[in-house]
Amino acid sequence: MKIKSTPLKDCYIIEPTIFEDDRGYFYEKFNEQKFEELTGMNGHFVQDNISKSSYGVLRGLHLQKGDKAQAKLVSCLEGKVLDVAVDLREDSPTFGKWFSVELTAENKLQLYVPRGFGHGFSVLSETAVFSYKCDNYYDKASEGGVLWNDADLNIDWQLPLDDIILSEKDKVQLVFSLKNF
Repeated sequence: MKIKSTPLKDCYIIEPTIFEDDRGYFYEKFNEQKFEELTGMNGHFVQDNISKSSYGVLRGLHLQKGDKAQAKLVSCLEGKVLDVAVDLREDSPTFGKWFSVELTAENKLQLYVPRGFGHGFSVLSETAVFSYKCDNYYDKASEGGVLWNDADLNIDWQLPLDDIILSEKDKVQLVFSLKNF
C-alpha cells in the first residue's frame, strides 16, 4: 500500500497495491503494521460500520469527543462519494482547514481521519455503500458535529443545493465559530 499525505496534519490517503489478472483482482485493504510504520499513527481498529445511501445524501460533519473520540479509516465499496475531513483540533497547525477526496469502488482509495476531526460525505452516484473502520467504540453521549454548510468552512460538497438530503440531526449541528463541537 502507498500512503499519501493530505494538506491536513495526520490525515492520509491510502492507495492499495492492486493485483489484477483475467480472473479479477486482489488487494490488501489494510495492514496495521504497514500503516503504523508508514504514518507513525495507531492503526488498531475495534469497530467496523457500513452505510448505504442514495444520491444526494449528505452525512456530516460528525465526530466523537473526549475519551470516546474516534479515528476512522473510510472507503467506498460501491458507488462514489465525496469524503470530507475537517481538522477541529485547536492546537493543530491545520485547525479549521478541510480536505476532500472522491472515494469510489473503482479507485479503492481510503482516507484515514484522525481523532479530533469532523467527518462527512456526500453521495455522488445513484447509491453508495460506505465503510468505516473506527479505533474506538461509538458512544452516543460523546457525539458532536459542525453544520454541513458552515459559512466559515465553506465546503464544496459537489452537489446542487436542491439535491442535498440531510438527517434532522445534520440540519441543526453547531457552527464552527462556536468551537464547541
